[in-house]
Amino acid sequence: MEARKTYVRVAQETDENGLITPTSLVFQGRKMEIDRVLERRQAHATKTGGQGMRYTVRIGRHETYLFQDDAQRWFVEEMGHVREVPHRDGG
Repeated sequence: MEARKTYVRVAQETDENGLITPTSLVFQGRKMEIDRVLERRQAHATKTGGQGMRYTVRIGRHETYLFQDDAQRWFVEEMGHVREVPHRDGG
């Protein structure tokens, strides 16, 4: 399995102290409400490279990481399957 960095649109709230809380994201055309932010901290995106603020969020029954990079862009580490293409011998 291969991971890729997928940039997403995120709605967020910012409090009077500058603390950012993401409230929803759009992934593959679907809007998903973030039920809860479980953790926020500086961290590396270990599967795809880069670093920034990593939010551990709960969407429904699932927990996932949502990153905000140094350029203030939001992304997720999307897992994709590497599909093998059979080799054809001429003949």
